[in-house]
Parts: sequence; C-alpha cells; structure tokens
Amino acid sequence: MLRFFLLALLANTPVTIDGMSATPPADWKSEPVTSSMRRAQFSLPHVAGEDRDAELAIFFFGEGQGGDAQANVERWKTLFENAKPPKVTDFKVKNVKVTYFDISGTYLFKARPVDPSLTAEKRPNHRMLAVVWESPHGPYFMRLVGPEKTVTKYKAAFDAWLKSFK
Repeated sequence: MLRFFLLALLANTPVTIDGMSATPPADWKSEPVTSSMRRAQFSLPHVAGEDRDAELAIFFFGEGQGGDAQANVERWKTLFENAKPPKVTDFKVKNVKVTYFDISGTYLFKARPVDPSLTAEKRPNHRMLAVVWESPHGPYFMRLVGPEKTVTKYKAAFDAWLKSFK
C-alpha cells in the first residue's frame, strides 16, 4: 500500500486541454509555468552527453488566438537554421484535428521567440516537436524542444501521450 502511495505522489497530474485529459509520463518533471500564456510546462531530463534538458510547453493565447496551423508551421521553421526538411503531418485525437511538426537543426533560442528585440542564442543539434491542437475552444500549441538526442529519446512517449487524450 505504501509503495502505491509513493508511486502516486511521483506521477504527474493529468493535463487537461479543452475538456480532454492525459497523464504525462512520470519522468517528465512538471514545472511552474513561466508565463500567463502557458497552461503547463515540463522538463524532460537530458540524455548522457548532452548539456541541457528538453522542455515541453503547452500554450493557449485565448479562443481563436495564436494563428492557424499553417501560419504556425511557417513561423516554427524560422526558429531553426541549417535544418533538415521538416515533417508535417495531420491526424485526429478523438474529434480534434492535430497538426504535428518535426524539425531539427540549429535552434535559434529566444526567451520570447517572437520578440524582434532579442538576439537569438544558436543551439546546434536541437530538435523540436510542435503541435497545433485545434479543439473547439482552441487552438492550443505544444512545443517539445531540446537537444536532438534527448528529444528523440522522448518522441515515442510524446506521441503516445498526445494520442491518449480522452
């Protein structure tokens, strides 16, 4: 009984997006949000040989705000240079259209990505998995970004988590 209680304490709280919920994997560390536009954020521990953790952030800018999927795909491309051609796929989770974007290369990190007054810090060998979640009161946006090997390690769990929303 004590073991079950301790495991429950270690498990992450489910993430709810527009009435649908899914529990993130236990090794994703839930963190306090750093902006009012973020609904949730997680740190995903880096793999050996890499110097930083990956970050998953879930954004909501207000109903109908933040642009459509195509506009976001085009903007996300500008966050990388020397990138491999990105992969963009669409699928559904229940009745929600999901646009899934996968890119790797040199990440042009800014604390506020669309702030033109900031100079980007170049982070080579990074990968980003980004999602536009087009729920009825959305859209919501998710970005998993970090060192390429670390993001690659978590990709299958991220994909499974996305598809587990009920």
